Amino acid sequence: QVQLVESGGGLVQPGGSLRLSCAASGNIFEVNAMGWYRQAPGKQRELVATITSDGNTNSADSVKGRFTISRTNAKNTVYLQMNSLKPEDTAVYYCNAYVRVVAGTQIQGKGYWGQGTQVTVSS
Repeated sequence: QVQLVESGGGLVQPGGSLRLSCAASGNIFEVNAMGWYRQAPGKQRELVATITSDGNTNSADSVKGRFTISRTNAKNTVYLQMNSLKPEDTAVYYCNAYVRVVAGTQIQGKGYWGQGTQVTVSS
């Protein structure tokens, strides 16, 4: 079984910064793409940023220039550095990872989600 555990959310004033972390653990053979998504009240979950195992990144236009995604492969951990936060960034942020696990004599891959961490930007 694989778990994704997020940390780093909280309350911050507009213009402030937060750093989210998400660590994958369990019977992991390999972690491929990792990413962050967010869901605001009454809205659909949306992509924030993703990163491949070799460091290629992609991010939503709304966060370009403010948020930076990175990862430490040796720790199966992904980070989201969020700067210049705005009230519209308020949401529950979810970590996602595509993980290959050992299942008997096979390697199987599937996507996993973290439990979510609340980010609130308010004065």
